[in-house]
Amino acid sequence: MAHAASASGMPRTPIGPGTGAAGLPDVFDARTHRIARWAVPVALGLVYGYWAAANQRSGGPITGWNLLFGFVTALVFVALYAGVRALTRHRRRELHALLWAAFAGCAMGFLVNQAGPSVLYSTGIALATAAGFFVVLFYTYYTHEDAAGHRIG
Repeated sequence: MAHAASASGMPRTPIGPGTGAAGLPDVFDARTHRIARWAVPVALGLVYGYWAAANQRSGGPITGWNLLFGFVTALVFVALYAGVRALTRHRRRELHALLWAAFAGCAMGFLVNQAGPSVLYSTGIALATAAGFFVVLFYTYYTHEDAAGHRIG
């Protein structure tokens, strides 16, 4: 039985024009990437704002203040997301993973807190979320960067 040789040790090189990270074809053009750079955080912010407003009203009626709370929460989420993205752009993998983990933990802790449990419970959920995000992100950055912080492949 014949098996293909492992190519894990071979360097990845771009094949031609339109090649993205890791030598894979880039399906979208630069304009689409620019639009997605802001469309994705705004969409996530709107979902997050709706989720926070729904948690706060606990299934009650939708009011004007509840709508305002949801939109302000969405705006703050998008602003913080953009800030963390800009801040982590050229950071080492440890700090990069730590900042995104702190953002995710705080975001989840705020959502849980809006549902009405104790602050200690919300803090515990936030810390557990941040720890999980840190482990996954640090592993991802550790396996995709060299010691100087440059992306591999």
